[in-house]
Amino acid sequence: MSVVLPATQFFAGLDWAAEVHAVCVMDHAGKIVDRFTIAHTADGIAMLIRRLGNLAEPGDVQVGIERPNGRLVDLLLEAGHPVVPVSPNAIKTWRDGEVLSGAKSDAGDAAVIAEYLRLRQHRLRVAVPYSDDTRAVRTLVRTRTDLVELRVAATNQLAALLDDHWPGAKVIFADVESPISLDFLTRYPTPASATHVGEKRMQAFMTKHKYCGRRSAAALTERLRSAPAGATGEALTEALRDAVLALVTVLKALNTAMRNLNRSTTAHLGEHPDGEIFTSLPRSGQINAAQILAEWGDARQAYESPDSIAALAGCTPVTKASGKHRAVHFRWACNKRLRVALTTFADNSRHASPWAAHIYNQARTAGKDHPHAVRILARAWIRVIWRCWLDQTPYDPARHGNAALLSEQRQNDHVAT
Repeated sequence: MSVVLPATQFFAGLDWAAEVHAVCVMDHAGKIVDRFTIAHTADGIAMLIRRLGNLAEPGDVQVGIERPNGRLVDLLLEAGHPVVPVSPNAIKTWRDGEVLSGAKSDAGDAAVIAEYLRLRQHRLRVAVPYSDDTRAVRTLVRTRTDLVELRVAATNQLAALLDDHWPGAKVIFADVESPISLDFLTRYPTPASATHVGEKRMQAFMTKHKYCGRRSAAALTERLRSAPAGATGEALTEALRDAVLALVTVLKALNTAMRNLNRSTTAHLGEHPDGEIFTSLPRSGQINAAQILAEWGDARQAYESPDSIAALAGCTPVTKASGKHRAVHFRWACNKRLRVALTTFADNSRHASPWAAHIYNQARTAGKDHPHAVRILARAWIRVIWRCWLDQTPYDPARHGNAALLSEQRQNDHVAT
């Protein structure tokens, strides 16, 4: 999220490190006016803000940094300094062109960042802090995404373990990570422990754990018995029990944590001023709406047009042209979390919005594959969401011109037939 840089007098380059950051400050003519290092501590950050404040008013001292988030950035923004995120690849290329010897140091990198900021300020943009409400939603949904990845990894581990030693327990229920499957593995972690499980015991287990599937006890028992035989060795059985119970414990904890995060996300989304805008979108739900909002943000001045958001979300291609050669490529450099959130919504929306289904079907008819067609639909939705977001108005299909026109055409066609 960024807006155009203001005029300034001094340019500070900060080379990020795990414990100690190097800082170099230049004036508008390129003369180095200060160089120092700070520890990544409260005292170190306070010293940085104090020394920058001794040079000029905070708004007149820009700070370039390769890492655009974290408490250091938050504190610089709170102090009033324009913070400018710079691309690590751009700094590396700039350093390779400026430092012909190939020498590299933290202090040298800080000077390169300051020089890059001074000379390229007309092309750079200053970071805009998110509101507290948006940061709360972003923290929740990003943590949830991380937990989903952990759950997928743990599920795959459990599935592989059961494939090798206890195949029946994997096939008895549809999803090995489902609560009923985890309860079964808690009660019967090894083939030996399930030796006496028959239809009657299975029915009792289903009743106790409130099984809501459509399979009968007889069908589940048949699945268990028809699977390849599991491990029977005494030592291996003991090891298998410990391994299965360990993974089951992890998955149960992750499922509980995700349920808690879902509830918290829904609550914070309901309190967000823009929450109603994103939840009003067709088939956006609560979690997906929160994911879009968390990455989209709430700074109206941060985007020049919906095309800026489409590029940030990776929903527009990249054109490379040189001489007679011209090629259009997939956009890799983008906010990947925003791309996933928007394309997930777009894919779901076509099942509830005739307008969305029409755009998707047009793209498919034109020969685009499913992911490409979904990105085209996501880009179309970005224009709609942009207008709702700027006007701070929830989405209404009746006020969506193209959607209303398509609905009217379909009604006329229906009457004509």
